[in-house]
Amino acid sequence: MSRSDVEADIRNTLGLVPTFWSAVPDSLIESEWTSFKAIELSETAIPNKYKELIGLSVSGATRCRYCAYFHTEAARLFGATEEEIAEASLMAKHTMGWSTYLNAMAFDYDEFVAEFDQIAAYVRSRAVAPV
Repeated sequence: MSRSDVEADIRNTLGLVPTFWSAVPDSLIESEWTSFKAIELSETAIPNKYKELIGLSVSGATRCRYCAYFHTEAARLFGATEEEIAEASLMAKHTMGWSTYLNAMAFDYDEFVAEFDQIAAYVRSRAVAPV
């Protein structure tokens, strides 16, 4: 597709061609837009609302305000509630906190994996979902 064809598709899908799309090089515009549509806008194995909540969590961890705004608003467009947005943000905080602690303390990774595998086997044997 030519750049003008891709931009026409972007405009038809989003209502305008955002500046950041205008800056993508001609040689990459088609593949970038195809990838964006396939991941961000299409139904995949992960429902769009959950993909956007994941994107919001990652955005918070990477401290990208552009991405945080985009994924928050996209999550709302796909039906996320304010409570779900807050919970996804807190999950990111919680994960980053434990990641910092585990890595800073340099716990033995193989022991960590073995212990978690033992926990998972125990929980499965009881047929009870973890709390």
